[in-house]
Amino acid sequence: MYAVIRRYSGVAKLISELDKRQAEVTSVLTGGPGFISYYAIGDGEALGTITICESRADAEESTRRAAAWIRDNLAGVRVTPPEAVGGEVFIHAPK
Repeated sequence: MYAVIRRYSGVAKLISELDKRQAEVTSVLTGGPGFISYYAIGDGEALGTITICESRADAEESTRRAAAWIRDNLAGVRVTPPEAVGGEVFIHAPK
């Protein structure tokens, strides 16, 4: 498994739009190859996301799909480049 964690700052509008359009976002992400799970965590101004896929290539495709959806559907929403870290999952502790 490969995971990518991103942190965006100053994105209250993006958080609001993603919240309103959860079904669309979910459809875009789950339709990609090797998708396992996605989490979005917001505190009003900052957004954290966790994407988990089967491989790095699958995670990169998920990123491409998400960016294209934002570009095509949220043209008026400003998104700054996030802080990001990605890598192979080496501990997985499901409940």
